[in-house]
Amino acid sequence: YPIKSCKGWSIESAELNNRGIIHDREFLVVDASNKFVTQREAARMALIRPYVNDVSLRVEAPSMRPFTVPIAKEGQTLDAIVWDDKCVGVDQGEEIAKWFSEFLEGSFRLVLMPAHFVRKVNPKYAKHQEDQVGFADAYPCLLISEESLADLNSRLREPLPMDRFRPNIVISGSVPYIEDSLKSVRIGEVVFDVVRPCVRCVITTIDQSTGVQGKEPLATLAKYRKTKKGVIFGQNIVH
Repeated sequence: YPIKSCKGWSIESAELNNRGIIHDREFLVVDASNKFVTQREAARMALIRPYVNDVSLRVEAPSMRPFTVPIAKEGQTLDAIVWDDKCVGVDQGEEIAKWFSEFLEGSFRLVLMPAHFVRKVNPKYAKHQEDQVGFADAYPCLLISEESLADLNSRLREPLPMDRFRPNIVISGSVPYIEDSLKSVRIGEVVFDVVRPCVRCVITTIDQSTGVQGKEPLATLAKYRKTKKGVIFGQNIVH
């Protein structure tokens, strides 16, 4: 998910850096007060499809002209607020800001987290002092099994695709909710610590192909996956 809360890409392999999968949640949309914006406030973000490489970013959305901008890795910065964290964001310029503002119908800017900035994982759940994350909510990666989704879908009138839950790692071949019982996961040469269940929000109720919001899956998940902290589905993991 190159831009937080916009469309993602399904990939078969990935490289990681200190923050997680390279280019994942590298960009962030902020409002006029420099606070992060997600589908919680702007469901239409689900319709924005980003294409990114090491030098440029291209965005597409319905009824909008596709727009490509060279990535500004240095330059004017602002304090981008993500939950309780104040992050450094490199502003990507007026033209891309106008594009997002037009589509989202407000005043918005796009920023990049620069290479030198370190946003640490909550020390309560971090396994190592150097654990860090990009513009994701709190952790580098989210793990969900296909069997967990199949179990949920067996309880729904209409099955939902995995993109409702926006994981970055999907596993299969075991039992539903196997991720809840894992302490660590090894993928290739990388070991991930399973640190905390993911408490789900209203983004899971937004159709990622239309931007239309409903009641599911939260209504059903609340019947059998509710904890004191909220409805859980998937596990946050730190490499």
